[in-house]
Amino acid sequence: MPELPDVEGFRKVFESCATGRTVRRVEVRDAGVLHGVSARGLADALKGRRFAEPERRGKWLLARTDDGPTLVVHFGMTGRLVCAEPGDAMERHDRVLFGLDSGHQLRYRDQRKLKGLWLAHDEAGVERVLGPLGPDAMAVGREEFDEALASRRGQIKSALTDQSVVAGLGNLLVDEILWRARIRPDHPTRELSRADRTRLHSDMRSTLRRAVEAGCVPTRDSWLTGHRDDPDPVCPRCGNPLRRTRLAGRTAVWCPHDQK
Repeated sequence: MPELPDVEGFRKVFESCATGRTVRRVEVRDAGVLHGVSARGLADALKGRRFAEPERRGKWLLARTDDGPTLVVHFGMTGRLVCAEPGDAMERHDRVLFGLDSGHQLRYRDQRKLKGLWLAHDEAGVERVLGPLGPDAMAVGREEFDEALASRRGQIKSALTDQSVVAGLGNLLVDEILWRARIRPDHPTRELSRADRTRLHSDMRSTLRRAVEAGCVPTRDSWLTGHRDDPDPVCPRCGNPLRRTRLAGRTAVWCPHDQK
C-alpha cells in the first residue's frame, strides 16, 4: 500500500506534469474510482481550470485549481499517478485521464480501485473528505508528537498506524521505525517513557527522510523492510531470527532480541 514516501513521489509527478497547466480534457474510463462526483461532474468542474501546486497531507494528495475546486486523491493499495507523453499507449488500469495544454496527459492508474478521486468545492469540503487527520508525520514536532502519544491507549503500532494520531505512516514504515527505535510493536503506548517517545520521534523523522529520497520504503539489506518477506528472516542488526505477529489485523515484523 502506498505510504507517505510513495505519495510524496506522486506529488512530485503531479507537480512536474500538471502544475501551472490548464486541463483541456477529462476522460473517465472507469467511474468506479470516483467518489461523490460523476464523470460528467468531474469533467465540467475541471475543464478550463489550471492546476496549482499540489499538497500532500499524510497519504492524501490535494490538487487545487486556480479559483476552483480541489481534486482530492487517495491511492489505496495500488493507485499511482503517471505523466504520459503524447502517443503513449494506454494501460489496462488507467482509470482517469487529464489532458493538459502541454500535450501531456496525467493519468490516475489503479488496479484494485480501493480508493480513488474526490472533488471538493471549498476548504470545508476538503476537510470533510479527509476526515480526522493527525499532524503529518514529516512535519510533526517533537512536543506535538509526544503529546499525541502520551494519552493514547492501546499498543504503539496501532497508535502509529492510526491516521488521526499521525498522518502518513503505514504498516511497513511503522515496523521499520519501531525496529530502529528498539521498541516492540505491542508495547503499551501509555507506558512509553518520555525518552522512548523522543527517540521514536527522531527515528521516525530520519527514516522518513531516507524513504522519501528513495521514493518508497526501501528494501535495503540494512533495513528491516529488506528482510521481512524472507522465508527465514533475520535481523539485519543483530542476526537473530525475526518474529511475525498479528496485531490489529496486520502483520507486524520485529526482532525479539533488539526490541525488548
